Amino acid sequence: MSAATTRSRTPDRLCAEAVDLARAAAEEAAAPGVVGEHAGVQSEGDRVVTHFFECKELGYRGWRWAVTVARASRAKIVTLDEVVLLPGPDALLAPEWVPWSERLRPGDMGPGDLLPTDAEDLRLEPGYAGEDEPMPNAAVSEEMAELVEAEDAEVTAGTPANLPAAPTRGSIAAVAEELGMRRARVLSRYGLHIAADRWEESYGAKTPMAQAAPATCVSCGFLQPIGGSLGQAFGVCANEFSPADGHVVSLAYGCGGHSEAAVMPKPPQPAPPVIDETRVDPFPLRPAPDSGSVPIVPDEDTAELGHS
Repeated sequence: MSAATTRSRTPDRLCAEAVDLARAAAEEAAAPGVVGEHAGVQSEGDRVVTHFFECKELGYRGWRWAVTVARASRAKIVTLDEVVLLPGPDALLAPEWVPWSERLRPGDMGPGDLLPTDAEDLRLEPGYAGEDEPMPNAAVSEEMAELVEAEDAEVTAGTPANLPAAPTRGSIAAVAEELGMRRARVLSRYGLHIAADRWEESYGAKTPMAQAAPATCVSCGFLQPIGGSLGQAFGVCANEFSPADGHVVSLAYGCGGHSEAAVMPKPPQPAPPVIDETRVDPFPLRPAPDSGSVPIVPDEDTAELGHS
């Protein structure tokens, strides 16, 4: 071990004795009465020492005021380096920070809140990605224009999109907008699957309400169908008395508010027992002597073993 390393681990005497200087600096940075007792010193290097003071501020249990002092080589004046509040070994620390995207849960959004969607969100995929350009085989495409020009034919100055009176209804963007396909992104297959799993868990066939329902939603008049591929397995409940009113429900879900619950045939009930009170059937209290399978013998000693 070198001599420099040995000196750095031993606190400098003048810096270690500058407790009053360190306390005054801590109280100036904090407030009077917040800085507690001196809690020790720590050598930071040659002629650099950190003084620790207890922190009495509420909410900072176990924290310490750390005041670092130093002095120049061959100087007898100790100067202030920095003052900072640091957690001690038993300090009360805040939990590890978690990004908001991982803390967010369904139902956390309120009025006025904005939820930005990640550009690489796996639940979405590009929707309409075309441009206002004609198809390659269209009569006004660049390929067809070059072909016609090679045959010395007259063509217009440009595509209909570049003309002053271009028909907007015939453009690709207009057709995509009419079909509802001009959104920047749409649900991906992964997004469809996780949405279906979430809805199935809330209002699916395995819920207690569906298990006790007289019939499923697929035969209920209050079921409002939805479009898209999810419409093959889900719909929207429109029964105000149903616990799923306004929610997306599985076609296999059901509740007591089924539209045909009042007219459904009841399960067959067994016929009530018929009691004939016009006659009396005698029931002997003891069995008849000749009702057994073994004949009665007068002498019990002569009876075969194993019978009574």
